[in-house]
Amino acid sequence: MTEHYYSRKPSTVSNPEKWQSELKGNSFHFKTDSGVFSKKEVDFGSRLLIDTFELNKADGIVLDVGCGYGPIGLSIAKAYPEAMVHMVDVNERALMLAEENASENKVDNVKIYESDRLTEVEEKGFDAILTNPPIRAGKKVVHDFFEQSLQHLTEGGELWVVIQKKQGAPSAGEKMNALFGNVEIEAKSKGYFILKSVKC
Repeated sequence: MTEHYYSRKPSTVSNPEKWQSELKGNSFHFKTDSGVFSKKEVDFGSRLLIDTFELNKADGIVLDVGCGYGPIGLSIAKAYPEAMVHMVDVNERALMLAEENASENKVDNVKIYESDRLTEVEEKGFDAILTNPPIRAGKKVVHDFFEQSLQHLTEGGELWVVIQKKQGAPSAGEKMNALFGNVEIEAKSKGYFILKSVKC
């Protein structure tokens, strides 16, 4: 089976890199590695999601699903220091990097742990869930993200998704609308859409 960044235990030879990035008004030093998503830079979609997202409650509880080495979750945690940000991924190497990057950037209002989709997430009262879903894992996995997010959001909680038009933004929007009864396009740029649904 071909290995992907959503493999639990990447067998790709480790080749760490370090670089700096500005996200949501803060400077970050990231360590990344082979076998994780977007190793060399914060990808455009994640950056658009980070820039567009606004937490509706300063001390809210947030979940970053498929956190990778941590750019989305860590940037939100640093931007909202009173919030608590849960960060989950199935990729063990990515989780180790996320832990290192949280420590390196002195971000301590995070909880980082392994979960295949949201199966290991016990918290049921999230104010916001963000995801740059693993499109290559297939539509079922992506739709599982949406369905499980609905179960883990508090009333008024929001699901934020970044997805490219050519990789299924229209069908993702339809699925979110079917589940939540609403979906809005919060931003779009270079073929990427930021979709938001609110649990009513």
